[in-house]
Amino acid sequence: MAENLTGKFNLALNKALKEKDATKVSTLRLLLAAFHNREIEKRTRKQDPILNEEDILNILLSEIKKRKEAAEIYEKGERLDLAEKEKNELKIIQEYLPKPLSGEELEKIITQVIKETGAAFQKDFGRVMGEVMKQVKGKAEGLEVSRLIKEKLSG
Repeated sequence: MAENLTGKFNLALNKALKEKDATKVSTLRLLLAAFHNREIEKRTRKQDPILNEEDILNILLSEIKKRKEAAEIYEKGERLDLAEKEKNELKIIQEYLPKPLSGEELEKIITQVIKETGAAFQKDFGRVMGEVMKQVKGKAEGLEVSRLIKEKLSG
């Protein structure tokens, strides 16, 4: 199964190599190395080393977070060339994330979780946020989810 999931990354790498797209090649190689490292990690923990969709999504989200943080640091250090490189890699990685939820879909999920958890006050924020993020992992930005939950719990 892991071969099926990582197969599209290998195909994309081959295509990028043929097109001589250096940024895409290096980014895809980095992702494939991260997948391989995760398989090794699972094997050492005596787990099934085959990656599932959640493993791959977690790796993609982790790599996205790294790129955003690095770009921000480079911009503060006025290294705009390196910041641009990180942003280009970020765009490539984001291509492999699931389709983002629309605003209405996200609000519907938040409303449902608030109803299910019985949340009514700001002190319930953490519980609601945790449950919503489990459901929308990779399909919505945490800042947007946080903003909408705060709106709903305060009003």
